[in-house]
Order: sequence, then structure tokens, then C-alpha cells
Amino acid sequence: MAQKPKTRAKTIDEYLAALNDDKRAALQKLRKTIHAAAPVAEECISYQLPAFRLNGMLVAFGATASHCAFYPMSTSTVAAHKEELKDYDTSKGTIRFQPEKPLPAALVRKLVKARIAENAV
Repeated sequence: MAQKPKTRAKTIDEYLAALNDDKRAALQKLRKTIHAAAPVAEECISYQLPAFRLNGMLVAFGATASHCAFYPMSTSTVAAHKEELKDYDTSKGTIRFQPEKPLPAALVRKLVKARIAENAV
């Protein structure tokens, strides 16, 4: 039986430090892009994932054994950008990608801006 880590990450830096190099690099780039698109958003850990808050939960990201993921935390945001996300494995509120094929920064900025607008309502 696989053993769970004894301690849970309390910061995004702690979360990233536990990942292998390729996933850490992909998620550090994603974090930087999110921060640039939402500079006043607060970083936090939510549901054991690195996340950003601005007028409520904004977006989150993380890594699993088989992929990295970006969570817009909104089914409507994913649905509204369905065409731009057609090359990625998506579900209602998740966009999965491989570390060697990260989400384009322009797309991440567009999704974050859409979430900022959605949370402002």
C-alpha cells in the first residue's frame, strides 16, 4: 500500500518542492503566468492544491502521477473556451496537460482574466 506524505504542503513553494523537475518547471511557469494575469490575487493552498484567490477562489493547479492540471474552478469558463482547449484533455473544471506540452501563456492569461471577470459579478 502506498504511503501518503506525512505533511501536507502549507505553501505553493512547499507543494512545488515535492514534485519532480519537469512537473515543477511546468507548474512554476504556470504560477508565474497566473500571477502576471492576476497580480493582486492571493496565493493559497485549497483542497491541497496551489491556488489563487480574488473575490473568491480564482484558479488552482497541480500535478498527479500522469499529468499536470489547471483548474479554472468554473465549468462555464472551460465550456466558453472549448475550441481553444480542444488539444487538451478537459472535464467540467479541469484542463490536463503534460509537463513537456504546457498550456500556452496567452491561453492561461485569457482563462485567468475570464475568471476574474466571472468572480467580479
